[in-house]
Amino acid sequence: MGKKLDSITVDLKEFIEKQKIFFVGTAASEGRVNISPKGTDSFRILDKNKIVWLNLTGSGNESAAHVLKNNRMTIMFCAFEGKPVILRIYGQAKIYHKRDMEFHNFIKLFPENTGSRQIIEMDIDLVQTSCGFAVPFMDYKGERNALNSWSQKQGTAGIETYWENKNTSSIDGFETKILGD
Repeated sequence: MGKKLDSITVDLKEFIEKQKIFFVGTAASEGRVNISPKGTDSFRILDKNKIVWLNLTGSGNESAAHVLKNNRMTIMFCAFEGKPVILRIYGQAKIYHKRDMEFHNFIKLFPENTGSRQIIEMDIDLVQTSCGFAVPFMDYKGERNALNSWSQKQGTAGIETYWENKNTSSIDGFETKILGD
């Protein structure tokens, strides 16, 4: 059933590339644990021990706040069709904002999106698979375009105002540094 690996294998890379959703888990040393679903074309495998994902503007900014406090991160994929499998990737993450050179290097890997907020780079130290026998079958019907449409309507200035109003701190009051130090 389950296996522990030190890196992403070719088979697991193929599995990840077929998935339409992933979940990100983060926690500071105190406060709430956060689990966020992520979709769209926002995940890239750089090599067998390094990934990046694009964090789009949303109602909260918990992952960024937590990583600044404690850089551990877990990413989970579930098979909702085909062979049952749950894949967890564990590691240490770094947050890059538009003011960072790394952001501009990595953003080229993703489709253009007005709501691009941060890029998270994660160094992988453990990959774990488990059976997924209890994960239900679900049919993929398509992407939701609501976030992208909303971001385009806001424009860059509107997005930055939204960040100032909604994304500068976590629900526990931890800073996200979205607007700088």
